[in-house]
Amino acid sequence: MTAPARAAFHREPDGVRRAALIDAAAACLARVGGGGISVRMVAAEAGVSPGLLTHYFAGIDDLVAATYRATGDRVSAVLDAAVAAAGPDPRDRLRGFVAANFQPPVSDPALLATWAAFWGLVAAKPEIATIHAALYAATRAQLEALIGACGAGGDVRLAAIGLTALIDGLWLERSLDSSAFSADEAAGIAERWLVALLPR
Repeated sequence: MTAPARAAFHREPDGVRRAALIDAAAACLARVGGGGISVRMVAAEAGVSPGLLTHYFAGIDDLVAATYRATGDRVSAVLDAAVAAAGPDPRDRLRGFVAANFQPPVSDPALLATWAAFWGLVAAKPEIATIHAALYAATRAQLEALIGACGAGGDVRLAAIGLTALIDGLWLERSLDSSAFSADEAAGIAERWLVALLPR
């Protein structure tokens, strides 16, 4: 059963092979966390030999770091698309960013499990800590720009930090239990905070 899948995997271009290994690593991280993942486990998940994995990545730490970057990039792409789809109005663009955090694929229990594995590695792995800091700095910078475009007064940096914390908290609670409140209710809570923040 595994041989055909492995042969098909080998015929794929290098970029597709790397992406498949990253997807397999994300699935393993969601299942066992950062402390339980191994080269053999990811290779089995992807249906390839461990040697093929180490052809593309220096080891499990390198693969986990690449998976964190790729996961962050995917989430950022979804949020960027939501901002672009909201149109030219600055407030609509900010609302689009906020609302997209509470909809699939960003709001998803499997993604939460993967993120939790990354967070658990931040204190122990300097490279993961560096990636974590870069991802969150980019998110805050984007929010600073979106909030600033709405004409918000005061310290836009602190406003972005506050909104990030609010979004993260609502996202976490909704990812843990989507029956607790709806995506629209989460966006509504954030909207009430924005009403207080932004000029009328």
